[in-house]
Amino acid sequence: MVELHRGKVYILDGAMGTEIQNKLLDDCHFLYKGTFCDGFNDILSLTNENVIAAIHDEYINAGANIIETNTFNANYISARDYSLSDDVIDDINYNSARIAKHVASKYEDVLVAGVLGPTSKTLSMSPKVEDPSYRDISYNDLFEAYRSATENLLKGGADIILIETIFDTLNAKAAIEAVRSLPYGDDIPVMISGTIVDASGRTLSGQTLEAFWNSVKHADPISVGLNCALGAEQMQPYIKQLSEICDCSISAHPNAGLPNELGEYDQAPSEMAMIVQSWVEKGYANIIGGCCGTTPAHIKRIAKALKKLPANLSKNPTAESLRLSGLEIFNSKGKNFINIGERTNVTGSLKFKRLIKTKKYEEALQVARDQIENGAQIIDINMDDGLLESKDEMIHFLKLIASEPDIAKVPIMLDSSKWEILSEAMRWLQGKGIINSISLKEGQESFLKQAIEIKSCGHAVVVMAFDETGQADTYERKISICKRAYHLLIDSGFNPYDIILDPNVFAIATGIEEHDNYAVDFIETVKWIKANLPTALISGGISNLSFSFRGNNSLREMMHSVFLYHAVTAGLDMGIVNSEQLVVYDSIKPEYREIIEDAIFNRHSDASSNLLELAQMTSGVVRKKDVRNLEWRNHSVEKRIEYALVNGIDKWIVEDAEECYNNIRSALKVVEGPLMDGMNVVGDLFGSGKMFLPQVVKSARVMKKAVGWLNPRMEKSEKASSKGKILMATVKGDVHDIGKNIVSIVLQCNGYEIVDLGVMVPLEKIISEAKIKNVDAIGLSGLITPSLEEMRKVAAALKSENMDLPLLIGGATTSKVHTAVKIAPNYPNTLYVSNASTAVSAVNAVLTKKEQTMKAVNLSYEEIRKNRIKKPQARFKLKDAQENKYTLKQPAVKPVSENIKKILVFSKTEKEAIIELIDWRPFALTWGMKPKDLNLTEPGRELVDDANEMLELIKQSEDFKISGAVAINPCKKSEGDVTVFHENDSTTFNFVRQSMKKSAGKNLSLADFLHDEDWLGCFTVWVSGVEERTAVLAAAGDDYRSILMQSLGDRLAEATAEYLHMLVRDELWAYSDKQLSIDEIINEDYSGIRPAPGYPACPDHTQKIKILNWLNISKTEVKLTEGLAMLPKSAVCGWYFANPESKYFGIGKLPKEYLDDLEERNELFKKYRHHLEN
Repeated sequence: MVELHRGKVYILDGAMGTEIQNKLLDDCHFLYKGTFCDGFNDILSLTNENVIAAIHDEYINAGANIIETNTFNANYISARDYSLSDDVIDDINYNSARIAKHVASKYEDVLVAGVLGPTSKTLSMSPKVEDPSYRDISYNDLFEAYRSATENLLKGGADIILIETIFDTLNAKAAIEAVRSLPYGDDIPVMISGTIVDASGRTLSGQTLEAFWNSVKHADPISVGLNCALGAEQMQPYIKQLSEICDCSISAHPNAGLPNELGEYDQAPSEMAMIVQSWVEKGYANIIGGCCGTTPAHIKRIAKALKKLPANLSKNPTAESLRLSGLEIFNSKGKNFINIGERTNVTGSLKFKRLIKTKKYEEALQVARDQIENGAQIIDINMDDGLLESKDEMIHFLKLIASEPDIAKVPIMLDSSKWEILSEAMRWLQGKGIINSISLKEGQESFLKQAIEIKSCGHAVVVMAFDETGQADTYERKISICKRAYHLLIDSGFNPYDIILDPNVFAIATGIEEHDNYAVDFIETVKWIKANLPTALISGGISNLSFSFRGNNSLREMMHSVFLYHAVTAGLDMGIVNSEQLVVYDSIKPEYREIIEDAIFNRHSDASSNLLELAQMTSGVVRKKDVRNLEWRNHSVEKRIEYALVNGIDKWIVEDAEECYNNIRSALKVVEGPLMDGMNVVGDLFGSGKMFLPQVVKSARVMKKAVGWLNPRMEKSEKASSKGKILMATVKGDVHDIGKNIVSIVLQCNGYEIVDLGVMVPLEKIISEAKIKNVDAIGLSGLITPSLEEMRKVAAALKSENMDLPLLIGGATTSKVHTAVKIAPNYPNTLYVSNASTAVSAVNAVLTKKEQTMKAVNLSYEEIRKNRIKKPQARFKLKDAQENKYTLKQPAVKPVSENIKKILVFSKTEKEAIIELIDWRPFALTWGMKPKDLNLTEPGRELVDDANEMLELIKQSEDFKISGAVAINPCKKSEGDVTVFHENDSTTFNFVRQSMKKSAGKNLSLADFLHDEDWLGCFTVWVSGVEERTAVLAAAGDDYRSILMQSLGDRLAEATAEYLHMLVRDELWAYSDKQLSIDEIINEDYSGIRPAPGYPACPDHTQKIKILNWLNISKTEVKLTEGLAMLPKSAVCGWYFANPESKYFGIGKLPKEYLDDLEERNELFKKYRHHLEN
């Protein structure tokens, strides 16, 4: 490998173009195979190589020991002006290097520099004043042109690649990556020479000299320098500056002065030689040559002047720091904390997201500008949004920024969770930026591949503490992953000062105990990294810390400032923060600061609750329960326990249980005495309507905490009595258990022992466990319609086993009518339970007065069956129903994009919008409350407050992911079958038709809302992480929060379906221009419908299989149980009908003829036919 030693002086040749002009060549010399290439000097390497060889000879004889190939314009881009093929350009590069090498080989120690010129195009600037985002060349075009040129120059014999006359650094970066991408690219010696265009000391694309150096240093060049545009006198201060900042050889080949009024260069060789001689003497440069206007005479005088001079370059190694650049430099050395602006991020700023979505780019640029004016030293740009063309928007915005010097002056952090976006976007940064982020999540091979690509483009990198097993959430995991990633990067040749580790800032005070140490773990990790990985910088997303307090900006700003103070003291180098909203640490009230610091450092068990109280104070909202006086703490221990149970206060329950135990000396007597006495009060209050279900569940949580402390102290012979033992199960194929869990808790609070078998329980297990556990009753729950048939099977099995246990039936799809008609005839001890509020009285009645109760129940069932027999429904034959179909009057609604199929992962900002669409009415009903109770009662308001706290956790935590899939495709209809098409794929959905005869109106099918040729949409949405968190909370005995999490998961799934439908109406299908309020959306006051399989308009659950397959949804994301329930539980799928005449309706009972027809059309239906056989 060629090296240019800093201790040696080298002489470059002079201008090739000047010498060619001096030869006064005829036009015939520029004619190649019938193409006239006037002005294209490079063609002479094919048409008259003797002329080129002679010029090389002249320069070597003048004293040059580095000669440049005749290839300044020999690239695919520049050659387009001459209609020359790529093959011709390849030949020019090869032949030019061959000619130069042949001449050089006749002399001793003469090197050939293969020249890569700048082309006439620029990646950083638009050629259209009216459109700053326009480019007439792509990075890939330049990359390919430079790569091919380099390959042929080296084949021809070039010793060095010289990237020269750089007026746009991004062009040069394409050249650098092209050179280094060759199989032997890392061994190719590279010289880099930029061009300062005027006295501003900047390149044409706006970079300062040091910013230019920071941008190209990753090339590891053997020299860096300047050429063209300036004469020696004008170039001197910039060569001096380069010598002070660069750690390689310094080159300079200025013009022969400035052009005169005729455009000619007339600086004498002696004058030029005298100036450059002083450069070598002063240690400014050690490689000297000439550019425009210089001749062999100039080189001869320069060589003579420098012949006996030693190189005198001072040693100026680059400062040990992170060195970035926009148009201007940014070096981390000496910076206490680097502020990264966060507002140009669609996942963190609703305003910025709205501006990007509505194409208001001038206003979006102002967001970036405002951040810089408010102190941001780097700006973070993120376009990750499921409904944006994220990559296109990112690149478009980067191009716009390049035209705004007051923004482009600072370095840019490219932020995305999608590597394909980062990979392309980082090639549109002229400066040296930060790529945020990569991780070991996909394994070591992927991690290193991405890191090497970032290195090849000359950027720094953020590494998230995330590996193959997940995010690092403890101190041990953080340091382990950071250490592994750091050493992998160092071993791969990554600049150690370009590594930025992000050990994950997570939210504290979320109400989950394991989160309380998150801030401590982060700060301790920062200290460890500084001690053990000293060259690495450390970053973090500071706003994550306070996500539990979204909406309380005052507290959040204080938390950020306090956390930053301690994290920076520990060694934190940078953070993504809103630079407009940082308060001074010392300006925070000392008492507030202490509370915040207690929570950050997890100093005691009340730290989080104290921070929550501070949140109430600083937001101006003080909930009643938080200011409740503590007079009750002066009562007897028995009364304190009762009060705690009734009011759901668990803070002192263990302390009180212990006191009671010490007084009585029997754990069993504490349970059966004060604790059960208190729960009896709870039961009475609930039964009389004076307590709401959420309060009862909280009471159960307090009870469990007390019993959990007492259980280890129970004597072996002691066993708490109960009113009875109830087995509870969600039937086979169904995963929904909110109702079951709530009923279980209510029964427990009323003295019953519960045996909970969970979800998807086969009937064999239900029966065997009932026998083994010797239960007094069985409770079955189900949400989906197939569960009704499974309940019937359980009832029949109980009868065949000659069992006489009461069978309690409940769940969203159950009803008293269905129980009477389909289940009770199989098993006479069946009791329908409509909701949790009636569960206790029903169980009390059936266990204490079984015969009397079941006699009354069965009489009411018999009455229901008689009434149904008396009123048979007249039904059409299938053919007649089809003839009575509905015919659309409105034309088909054409989507703006006719063939869409995509998977979406919703950002934190989108989560926020989804939460706004939650319909709280079903949520209230789940908790046994009326919707108005949520606002008008204290328990209702507390429930909503607790729900909102949990929603904040879901918004900010990566443990929860809200996803969706959508397709909008052309379709063709044949009666009830609708076939959709996408590229070479298709599938057919099967819809059924109403059968009942009507005095007026049509027999509807969903297919009626489509023309014979139309468009149909499909969707699926799912919320991941809810089940996992629900299980953790349940295992911890926190039934209240467990059920709360589960009930919110259901609401989020429905809200996400509503949000996606809104996006379809407004953007993807774009058939609606009506701006709707949130209430109007929740009330479905819009055009179009989104029916779902298993619901009244399409009772066939097998269509779920087809929807999931059509949307290409992985079974690791969403799958179906044997009973066709969706997993995760918080999931919904269905179709989009856009015609304004479409509406919801119910199919009702399907006669055998209709079911036979469906089975014939849908092969999947045969297995599940019994679901619809009434």
